[in-house]
Amino acid sequence: MPSQRIPRAEIIAVGDEMTGGARIDTNTAWLAQRVEELGVTVAFHSTVGDNLDDHVQVIKIASERADFVVMTGGLGPTRDDLSREAISRVMDRPLKLDQVSLRHIESMFAVRKRVMPERNDIQAMFPEGSQPIFNPQGTAPGIDVLIGSDAVKVCRLFALPGVPAEMKQMFSEHVAPAIADAMPNRKTIKTAVMKFFGIGESDMEARLGEMISRTRSPRVGITVSKATISLRIQAIADSEDECLSQIEKTRQEILERAGDLYFGDGENTEQHHAIENILSEREQTVG
Repeated sequence: MPSQRIPRAEIIAVGDEMTGGARIDTNTAWLAQRVEELGVTVAFHSTVGDNLDDHVQVIKIASERADFVVMTGGLGPTRDDLSREAISRVMDRPLKLDQVSLRHIESMFAVRKRVMPERNDIQAMFPEGSQPIFNPQGTAPGIDVLIGSDAVKVCRLFALPGVPAEMKQMFSEHVAPAIADAMPNRKTIKTAVMKFFGIGESDMEARLGEMISRTRSPRVGITVSKATISLRIQAIADSEDECLSQIEKTRQEILERAGDLYFGDGENTEQHHAIENILSEREQTVG
């Protein structure tokens, strides 16, 4: 990975239950935070339903614009689980049976004293040239594969099961170390959130001026929800200390411009938390 630029990642969530809104995609939010902690900018989120052509297309697009892709879902044994076949088509390589993975899947059924359906064999099939990611909790191994060649951009794709507990353990034990090893000169990314109330988004932007420029470092982004403004400061540097120093300098500059509206820090901090703190400091209660 070239040291002069920050690598980019894409997170892909798979399943009709995601595209149709029947289930909330919490995997992508968790993965995005973990990937950025590794010094990689998460540039894209994609969600795709259980359609093979769509699945192939979204993987192709992601592999062309991102250095790392992390997928969740589509690795089960049923006919609507299409991730391994889609990856195989993108690579133009056949699926091959991995005996080690098959034995592990068989052992999972044996421990549960259940007969393994023939269809579960598909979970031990991997695109030629890929590496299985061991799943200690379930019957769906993940896939670790390079897409591309030396002649064009190479993307490393990790496909993980959609079950959150399985996905999180496999990411922590395999994906995170693999990404870190691929970036020996990786940067550190840190984010801080400041909360404000009593002003509109446009007026806040006017107060901040050039601070919200997309070319500024650290970056300052504005989001609004329920009349509360969140300013998200993101610093990218060679060390955590340097990031924190940049964030603190930016924090002070923001407070100079909008300190009269500031009420707290943190993604989950709301106005009632600030009121509780004030009352506690004054040894007062609401009565």
